[in-house]
Amino acid sequence: MARMYYEKDCDLNKLAGKKIAVIGYGSQGHAHALNLRDSGCDVIIGLRKGGKSWPVAERDGFTVMTVPEATKEADIIMILINDEAQADMYKKDIAPYLTAGKAIAFAHGFNIRYKQIVPPADVDVFMAAPKGPGHTVRSTYVAGKGVPCLIAIEQNATGKAYDIALAYIAGIGGARAGIMETTMHDETETDLFGEQAVLCGGVVDLMRCGFETLVEAGYEPENAYFECIHEMKLIVDLINKGGVAAMNYSISDTAEYGEYVSGPRVLPYEQTKANMKAVLSDIQDGTFAGKWIAENKNGRCFFNSKREALGKHQMEIVGQQLREQMLWKNDSDLDTASN
Repeated sequence: MARMYYEKDCDLNKLAGKKIAVIGYGSQGHAHALNLRDSGCDVIIGLRKGGKSWPVAERDGFTVMTVPEATKEADIIMILINDEAQADMYKKDIAPYLTAGKAIAFAHGFNIRYKQIVPPADVDVFMAAPKGPGHTVRSTYVAGKGVPCLIAIEQNATGKAYDIALAYIAGIGGARAGIMETTMHDETETDLFGEQAVLCGGVVDLMRCGFETLVEAGYEPENAYFECIHEMKLIVDLINKGGVAAMNYSISDTAEYGEYVSGPRVLPYEQTKANMKAVLSDIQDGTFAGKWIAENKNGRCFFNSKREALGKHQMEIVGQQLREQMLWKNDSDLDTASN
């Protein structure tokens, strides 16, 4: 069983006298910065000069400076820009200005796991990873709650990395919900696998196949959207609250019976598991990371073409039309802030 930490295990005073530089002011960046400041921490923002987030962070009352300037000023540097941009920025704007005893932090272990970033031995390296989007990290904090977080210590040069990391997570509200200990290696591999095989890749393809099957059989696209896509949130919310058993308790017996007889027909267990193992193998041996790094260096042609095709898919067009007509439409629920 993984070790868990809570507010009683964290001491915000460990951040007293320390300046925290949040690098990036997008989804996670703005939430971390605002929560830390509200927790009494000394926070500055490091951004690319002329970037669109610069005036936003200034309007929120932060001192904003370039990434090299912020790195020089800060004791703790939390990198919260996109994974694919971190390595180049680190080498150019952070590494030359790191000095012994500072701490560098991440919310995801990708660049450490795949050695795109290799910090010097005399700095602390930790991960503080909220298991939720930035707007939720912020809204739950404001409501007096928090989002569960993962903690990992990759390098404990000062002997104080655990104290600093726990205090940091308490500062963003994570200790109110619970902090689970892991490693950056395990967090990276399980996170990538979950995204690709289940949460994003698996679920999106499953919903798309269901939508297309109903439409091709002559049913109205709107019906297909509601049954195969819109209701997904309702089911996931039930599972999130009480597990699969609670979800089955809440749905009809007809639906539960259909789960047992038809789920294995749609996703043949052994074949699906074999495919998932192949996905995991690509993550573990670096094949996926290599492809993603190359994709970004080569203009993102595959990525952009797939994103464009998805935007033109009938399920996306029908979904947008339906959302515009429904009383439950609420754009504020979407976390669209950029880094």
